[in-house]
Amino acid sequence: MEIFVNDAPVSCEEGATVSEVLAQEGITPVNIAVAVNESVVPKSQWEATKLTAGARLLVIKAVQGG
Repeated sequence: MEIFVNDAPVSCEEGATVSEVLAQEGITPVNIAVAVNESVVPKSQWEATKLTAGARLLVIKAVQGG
């Protein structure tokens, strides 16, 4: 199925979870926040959150600075 990660089309297996897609795309799950279809998903729910075709993931990396 096709989903979108930061607006880029990505192919993944039907019913893939947030954790699986992050691993597939080589995104290190450290200091990031993830939203699915504009709703923030707590890190504790990434393994349980299954995606559907057309889902839109927004991955935001936290950075330090002043």
